Amino acid sequence: MKIEFAPRSVPLQRRLQTAAVVQWIFSFLCLAQCCIAAFIALLFTRFWLVSVLYAAWWLIDRETPRKGGRRINILRKCIVWRYMRDYFPITLMKTAELDPRRNYLVGFHPHGVLAAGAFLNFCTEASGFSTLFPGITPHLMMLTLWFRIPFFRDYAMSGGLISSDKESASYVLQKPEGGNLLAIIVGGAQEALDARPGSFALLLKNRKGFVRLAIQHGTPLVPAFSFGENDLFDQVRNPKGSWLRRIQHCLQQIMGISLPLFHARGIFQYSFGLIPYRRPICTVVGKPIPVQKKDRPSEEEVDQVHQKYLNELSKLFEEHKAKYNVPEDSHLEFI
Repeated sequence: MKIEFAPRSVPLQRRLQTAAVVQWIFSFLCLAQCCIAAFIALLFTRFWLVSVLYAAWWLIDRETPRKGGRRINILRKCIVWRYMRDYFPITLMKTAELDPRRNYLVGFHPHGVLAAGAFLNFCTEASGFSTLFPGITPHLMMLTLWFRIPFFRDYAMSGGLISSDKESASYVLQKPEGGNLLAIIVGGAQEALDARPGSFALLLKNRKGFVRLAIQHGTPLVPAFSFGENDLFDQVRNPKGSWLRRIQHCLQQIMGISLPLFHARGIFQYSFGLIPYRRPICTVVGKPIPVQKKDRPSEEEVDQVHQKYLNELSKLFEEHKAKYNVPEDSHLEFI
């Protein structure tokens, strides 16, 4: 006998989608602090052995974030990420095939406030990454700071996140069997300070380290632009030279992370809160740019490949912007 289930009501679907986004916001803003608090608090309870054993495991396992991480496919395919996908919604689009016998370095733009598109597309299967790019294993780089937090580091690695240092990137890109994709949010935390609706400024003009890395490993560069990434939150006005921007810059220098003062909607109302707006995001992955391998590329060679990357990224943006309601007179600005 075939059992049929009634479809969930639309209000219930929307509540589940909002709940999924709330837990994602919590994981970025509060989970790390909660993990630290739990680790310390356990030391003063009868469960103190849990923290002691974890500390020993942490010491043994400290290099894992630099050695490709430790993904857990069950968590990557968890239904909560599909609800998060449908909240905005978020989609992933490819414009060219990627050969699973090769490794690739993807430059992701823009960072946005919380890099929702990068996380969902490369750290979960909600948008169908494995179906679009069969035989390719994605890795997304994240600030090394987060991998020093007990418990949280394991949560981060479960989705394919790895530490953002040269050794970590080289480990992935030099795998001889191929089939690895390393995604780098090139603008980084600093670019998040300029993330606001209608902004197409990318912190990329003088960021060439990822290009040098690609040349050293002979890895094709792949530009990716996430339309709608900057539209999820409003941000308190912080023009360059303002007192707020100077404070944010100082905190970034000290802590390694930026602290944009963002806001959007609430859980039960739409006027103010930390929940992102329901605005679509589409991450478009461009075609690979061939790179000739050279262990010690000159500055001129790096500049040439970097300029080619800028041209291909601009071309990708111009070819697809009309589909995502970007004004015709809007163009990428490299700063």
